[in-house]
Amino acid sequence: GLISFGHAMFFGWASYVTAYAAKSWGWPPELAIIVGTAAAAVLGVVAGSLAIRRQGIYFAMITLALAQMLYFFALQAKFTGGEDGIQGVPRGHLFGVFDLSNEMTMYLFILVVFLAGFLLIYRIINSPFGEVLKAIRENEQRAISLGYKTERYKLVAFVLSATLAGLAGSLNSLVFQLASLTDVHWSMSGDVVLMTLLGGLGTVFGPVVGAFLVIAMENYLAPFGQWVLVIQGAIFVVCVLLFRRGIVGELAQALRVQF
Repeated sequence: GLISFGHAMFFGWASYVTAYAAKSWGWPPELAIIVGTAAAAVLGVVAGSLAIRRQGIYFAMITLALAQMLYFFALQAKFTGGEDGIQGVPRGHLFGVFDLSNEMTMYLFILVVFLAGFLLIYRIINSPFGEVLKAIRENEQRAISLGYKTERYKLVAFVLSATLAGLAGSLNSLVFQLASLTDVHWSMSGDVVLMTLLGGLGTVFGPVVGAFLVIAMENYLAPFGQWVLVIQGAIFVVCVLLFRRGIVGELAQALRVQF
């Protein structure tokens, strides 16, 4: 239930750290990804410790403010390359064996990592820890009355989310061989929120479906130029009006199945 507008800072800075480690330090891809993901986790601890003290719109605004601070830092810092970003990031050989410059090898690697991350999320949600998170989302005061230290649970959830966003950012810098300001801009956080709302809040498969739809629209509507944002906005308005629980949420409600 924590709506964050700051996940671009985890995604983007993990992308920068991974790109810098791979290009400037010559680290292999697995180590570069680990250090980038770890950087996002550290940022998650710092940002989460500040943000979870507030709820609702105040929480969202704090995460947005922190993300924008780090955006302007990325714009000025030398190692990020400023507006040029870090270009020509080498993909290298995974574990010294698999050549990630091969598109199919890279695709399979990303697929494996995605499935592992998805299964991790599913396992967490269906664990005792996940049940406590659901209780906090539904009625935090009730959870507090039962003796749970809700701020600790929310902080752990926030850090887990930041770490997974950082993992995605690290992979993104290797796939596109680029880490740029686009990755840390607030619009990236907005895309994540739109994906989740479109697919369905509180569902496991919803954000996946939402991500497919948003990215597909960005790719297939590109020929329309500036009209892309107008078309996307209209589609989102229609979806919000017709699918208030999101696409997967509405399907789950209709089929009475928890996806």
